[in-house]
Amino acid sequence: MTRAARTPSPVLGLRANAAQFTLLVAVNALVGGMVGQQQTVLPLLATEEFGLTGFTFIFTYVAAFGVTKAVANYFAGTLSDRHGRKPVLLAGWLFAVPVPLMLILAPNWGWVIAANVLLGINQGLTWSTTVVMKIDLVGPRQRGLAMGLNEAAGYGAVAASSLVAGYLAGHYGLRPAPFLLGLSYTALALLLSGVFIRETAGHARLESQKHSPRADGMHDHLHQDLDNRQILIQTSLREPALSSASLAGLVNNLNFGLSWGLFPLLFATAGLPVEQVGLLFALYPGVWGAGQLVTGALSDRIGRKHLIAAGMGLQAAALAVIAASGSFAGWALGTVLLGAGTAMVYPTLLAVVGDVAHPAWRGRAVGVYRVWRDLGYAVGAVLGGIIADWLGLHAAVWAAAVLSAATAGIVAARMYETLAPRST
Repeated sequence: MTRAARTPSPVLGLRANAAQFTLLVAVNALVGGMVGQQQTVLPLLATEEFGLTGFTFIFTYVAAFGVTKAVANYFAGTLSDRHGRKPVLLAGWLFAVPVPLMLILAPNWGWVIAANVLLGINQGLTWSTTVVMKIDLVGPRQRGLAMGLNEAAGYGAVAASSLVAGYLAGHYGLRPAPFLLGLSYTALALLLSGVFIRETAGHARLESQKHSPRADGMHDHLHQDLDNRQILIQTSLREPALSSASLAGLVNNLNFGLSWGLFPLLFATAGLPVEQVGLLFALYPGVWGAGQLVTGALSDRIGRKHLIAAGMGLQAAALAVIAASGSFAGWALGTVLLGAGTAMVYPTLLAVVGDVAHPAWRGRAVGVYRVWRDLGYAVGAVLGGIIADWLGLHAAVWAAAVLSAATAGIVAARMYETLAPRST
């Protein structure tokens, strides 16, 4: 039997690719779990084992992670368009192998920063690639649903791993128990990615062959043959929907980066035990993850723009609640609202990029968008640390609330609706 006979021709659609799509969802859950294993634990490790006191210095590991992940996102998009998706996915998981061991054995904070550099490379290569692969498989009709499922798996795993890591840290100590999760995640992901996941670049080529301009004339200025520089300029600055999505993504992850480094310390000011700190931190990505199961599909029906603007506005309100509170109940309400606002935004922004970018340069557009989005980790960590050092933890949260509200207004004013009108 010939190779052509053994290899089925690609078909677009979620149902037609259900098995591969499900495997990619599982792999992205493992990607999220790698972040969740450390989020509750590392700020406490910084203060209790390494004796760090300056907020800006503590947040350096978040900044290192964010910058590295942003750069890795760009290369993930470029390499996946050039060499295929699966090799990039596998390479990303190889970078994850030493991370849990470095965190377990770290004799000083420099090891933690170095581990987060490797984790940033892992997250940029693997998460970006699973996003592109899912968009490849489903085609144009169900992008919102696909991104909702993808992000729900990833951030649901962040929440679950944060909760489990907090429990393990409370009962067995900050090291090594929480980081054993990461070792198991990496082993399973390498098995799934290496043996069971198949290349999806052929699906992108199929969609490119079938691609036709929108009836309303949107995107006519974006051609198939854009080079890397043009893609960078369009996604970052010039194209209204793509550049608005990049801004909203940056501010969204600014909030996440700030919460990652700051929330456990803020919650600890009320004398909460580690388990309750872990629960509060898990509520945010937990609601975020579950909510995307609804919001991604909803954006396929009602459109992208209004969900994004309203979601950024809700994040601003949630951060104000957190900043004004000083107890478990107030913080729980704020983190739930923050998760809901993020769920409205996160998969919808990726769907916008999928709507606008041509299949021939989709991977690179997703990579550029994720560069800006994940720089938000570093901006949030550094800005939050500086403001917290100068004015206190609550002031840093208020600053993030103001930025989120401003972003909601910019999206409402500048972004157009990217969901193509349904044919009648």
